[in-house]
Amino acid sequence: MKNDKQDFFKQVYEVAKLIPEGRVTTYGAIAQYLGMKSSARVVGWAMNAAHGDISIPAHRVVNRVGLLSGKHHFEGTNLMQQLLESEGVVVKEHKVQNFNDFYWDPCKEL
Repeated sequence: MKNDKQDFFKQVYEVAKLIPEGRVTTYGAIAQYLGMKSSARVVGWAMNAAHGDISIPAHRVVNRVGLLSGKHHFEGTNLMQQLLESEGVVVKEHKVQNFNDFYWDPCKEL
């Protein structure tokens, strides 16, 4: 079972690496793309485990309404928001503004 989780996490990371700069996607969108529609929470666990690897843009993965729900897993109080804003994503009160303008759907884009 451990290998299955590691393999799924690896697949999550490969999708996350494809999110274009200045765009965001959701845990659920990645889960759906990987054929595991009900596994958004597991995608979240994968993103939490990825924060030590700068090659994985975990800051570009948010919840289904654009909230920076993983922000507490980043160093500093606002690092996730700062990273997104440095890419042109507008964030206010821990939420991506104009979410649909920044949303990237791997099911439609890949």
